[in-house]
Amino acid sequence: MTELVIRAAEQADLPALQDLYRHLLPEDERCPDDRAAAILDKLRHFEGSAILIGLLGTELVASCTVIVIPNLTRGGMPYALIENVVTDAGRRGQGLGKAILKAALDRAWEAGCYKTMLMTGSRNPATLGFYAAAGFEQSKTGFQARRLPARTE
Repeated sequence: MTELVIRAAEQADLPALQDLYRHLLPEDERCPDDRAAAILDKLRHFEGSAILIGLLGTELVASCTVIVIPNLTRGGMPYALIENVVTDAGRRGQGLGKAILKAALDRAWEAGCYKTMLMTGSRNPATLGFYAAAGFEQSKTGFQARRLPARTE
């Protein structure tokens, strides 16, 4: 099998990235191309932050977004948030999701973050087990205020 290459998304990756997001939220409205380009450009200006993509050859098979957030507590150490973790449905169970999460964690630690958080609305034991196996612990209570309804699994 070809080795997974993980790197920050570039403008040319946006069409394939938007296609990959269908594996996360099939019913979600696709972000218009010009807006997606502006959002990616904006995100790339946040130091340490990126949309990471995993490629097998030229096929985009996994992704997650990592945001490094400046912080005034913990001696000024930032923290990170991971969102939009997705692996192509036909490629799950091959370690690709764990690899993309490891890359996101490595990026957060390199940025000096004292913690990295992610949330999932899933109650699926397999999904929760996936995050635990990727090095995350279920140790806090999360709250959210939503503008859009939560997805159902």
